[in-house]
Amino acid sequence: MNKKLTKTLLGDVCQLHRGYDLPNQNRIDGPYPVISSSGISGMHHDYKCDGENVITGRYGTIGEVYYYNGKCWPLNTALFVSNFFDNYPKYIYYFLKCTLKVDGKDKSTVPGVDRNVLHALKVSYFSDKDYQIEIASVLSCIDAKIDLNAQLCAELEAMAKTLYDYWFVQFDFPNENGKPYRTSGGTMEWCQELGRELPKGWKAGTVVDLGEIVSGATPSTTEENYYTTNGIAWITPNDLSDNEHNMFVFHGERDITEAGLSSCSAILMPAGSVLMSSRAPIGYLAIAANPVCTNQGFKSIICTKDYGTLFVYYTLKRNVQGIARQGVGTTFKEVSRDTLARYTVLLPVTTIAKHFEQLIAPISQTRKNCEQENRELIALRDWLLPMLMNGQAKVE
Repeated sequence: MNKKLTKTLLGDVCQLHRGYDLPNQNRIDGPYPVISSSGISGMHHDYKCDGENVITGRYGTIGEVYYYNGKCWPLNTALFVSNFFDNYPKYIYYFLKCTLKVDGKDKSTVPGVDRNVLHALKVSYFSDKDYQIEIASVLSCIDAKIDLNAQLCAELEAMAKTLYDYWFVQFDFPNENGKPYRTSGGTMEWCQELGRELPKGWKAGTVVDLGEIVSGATPSTTEENYYTTNGIAWITPNDLSDNEHNMFVFHGERDITEAGLSSCSAILMPAGSVLMSSRAPIGYLAIAANPVCTNQGFKSIICTKDYGTLFVYYTLKRNVQGIARQGVGTTFKEVSRDTLARYTVLLPVTTIAKHFEQLIAPISQTRKNCEQENRELIALRDWLLPMLMNGQAKVE
């Protein structure tokens, strides 16, 4: 087995082809994914490619690479590998992930990329197909575990959401006899503020009844000693955009120092606080897995009152679209602290809210563990990827 790197041009390793036009008005729902520069962006009744597909962004999220095994439609905002030149497709996927990786800051400033420019890139790769398979197998094992954890988290989220809806939307929480409250004839009373009947003893309140609402701030970006890579977790809305499918947030792209925290009005919130982005955009949600602070793009809830973290999280999640509609502004919409504080929400009797909290606590803990493991696995994969691709690490 040859484990030596070969120097050549990218166009000699694989051939890239522009994706196919498919305007939204021409899409017909079907079984085949439409893959754009940002991943799967919809479904269609027809396909253009079959087999193992490697697709990368041509516009927008340049540098992102996707692997899909099956029939699909690569969109015109993407490039796809039309010829692997007998290289192992999964290896080419990781090869391009490493070769085309660009800094997140650059992705928004680069308007597009020409495939001929990419073909002319000078690259080094392992030409031995058996060794390509070994490298891809190592990285694929890590990705498979990441995907498995993500799938488990999605299933747990569906379970928790179903329970929340069953108890706090349909009002079929267990009564004193363990029977569904509303279905079993539990007493309902009209609530004018919410425009519906509620279980006896429940009432309308506002978000401020759920806990203390706090905002954040940004230390001066010209002071290098205010920022670090291993300090106080400091979260921005952009951090949650990359965290969209997770329930918890641990750290953002960069941390701040004690000096940075002291220099501004950001508040260090305890673990269990519920973060909600209040602008650009409104409505990203996450639970602080550890003490965190945020920039000014948040209105977060420190759950210090009668309602716990999980009830607050799912209540905000259910109401997030309504909250977003309260946003005002010309450049971008924003929800102020006062607006959020006045937003009407359902307040069940605290014994029921606490019972709900106890029931789904094991679910949220499992999610937290899976999300933390995925953070570590992603860091391992991202460290190992260039090491394997440039020969600094070898598969033995």
